[in-house]
This record gives sequence, structure tokens and C-alpha cells, in this order.
Amino acid sequence: MSARVRALSVCTALVLALLLTAALAPLPYSVAYPGMTANVLGEDKGKPVITITGAGTRKTGGQLRMTSIVATGPDASVRLPDILTAWFRTDEAAMPREAVYPVGENTEEIAEHNAKQMKQSQDTAIAAALHQLNRSPKGIKVKLSLADVGGPSAGLMFALGIVDKLAGDGKGGELTGGRTIAGTGTITADGKVGAVGGVALKTQAAHRDHATVFLVPRQECADARAELPRDMRLIPVTTLGGALDALKALNSGGNVPSCPR
Repeated sequence: MSARVRALSVCTALVLALLLTAALAPLPYSVAYPGMTANVLGEDKGKPVITITGAGTRKTGGQLRMTSIVATGPDASVRLPDILTAWFRTDEAAMPREAVYPVGENTEEIAEHNAKQMKQSQDTAIAAALHQLNRSPKGIKVKLSLADVGGPSAGLMFALGIVDKLAGDGKGGELTGGRTIAGTGTITADGKVGAVGGVALKTQAAHRDHATVFLVPRQECADARAELPRDMRLIPVTTLGGALDALKALNSGGNVPSCPR
């Protein structure tokens, strides 16, 4: 064997070794999947998700479902083949680990952070809903109960559920029109809806649980359309008031906003 051929063989072996090492080396990514959904107008683990005292409530119909994603843990080893698999599947997504777990370095710290965010989200959802209805928080007590879910992304759906239980569409009807409506989005006390992560996976979770309409933060329309189930309708929202107007228009046959194509 000539020196040239031997050198080429050594280089080829080195390249293959490097490729194999790269394929097997853990990477700073998490793989996410469609998670659970929950009807905020119903019960979770035998308890009402929304309990209101100090004000009359109305019987609701249909469903308002918050959505979630699940992801491999911060200590999980995600390698190149896992990322490539997620790239080609519609029900998986490879996401930078810091985007999934921006705070905390272990499961306990992350769980504590997510629980804190959920509590803050619940508090602002209550404030936003009562502000929208011009109701004083002094005489009305709202308790939100949803187990095994963290983070702030259920804020919009919590607020819509509170409004539906207290006032419906304002004309004696329900916000859902009897539909199963899902959605996601953070919310501020003055009703502004903010972006969240994993929207394309959340639309699939919603479709799996029989939702036909999905409320999405307007700035995430493109992400939501990426893997949108064929028979699901997207409604972009920027505020709680806008979401309420869109649902009322949907029920009355009015002009409902849509995501641009």
C-alpha cells in the first residue's frame, strides 16, 4: 500500500471517528412533545379548576382547554440522532435546553420555578378577568386549581374561564358556543396576551383532545401554522378583550380574525 493510500485511510478513519463521536455526544437540547390539556371550565383530579365565591356564577357549556408540552428533562442526554428524528417528525421538536428550562439546573429547582410562574399566572389571570368585567376583587374570591402543570402559558385560558363563569358572552350565552376551544398565551393584569413556547406542539395536543378552535398569541401565528391540524381554526389574539370579541363573533357569525397566510 502506497504512503498516499495509507494517509488517506488514516484521514478517513479519523473523520469517521469524529462523526461517530459527534453523533454520540450529548448536546444542549431537549426534545419536546404534545402534552396534556385541561378544560378550565371543568374539573382536574376531582376538583373544579375554577372556584368562585362572593359572586353568582353561571352554568357553562363546551370546553376551554389550556394546553401544554412535555420535554426531556434537564439531565437527559439528547444526541444528534434524537435531534434528527425530531426534525423530521411533526409530533416532536428539538429545542435549545435554555429555551425549555431558562432557570434552574436540576429537576427540583425547575419544578419550583415553574410552580411559582403558574401561581403568578393564576393571580394575573384573576386580575385580568375581573378588570375586564369591571368587578371589584374585594368581594369576589377566585381559586384556581390545576395539578401537575407549571409555567405561565395558561394565563389566557384561565382568564377566559373566569369570565365565562361570571358573565358568559354578556347576553345570557356561553363563550364557547358549545365548542371545544383550546389556546395558549401568557396574560398581564391589564389583559395583554404574550407569546409562549411550543405552539406547534400545543395545537396537536388540542386536536388530539378534540378541539376545533385554537387561540394563539398573534406574534406566534407562523409557528402555529407550521404543523396545524387540517380541521383546526386558528384565532390570533393580543388582548383578553380581543379574545372575548373573537369568540362572540365566532358564535354570532361575525368577523373573526385569522392568522395571515
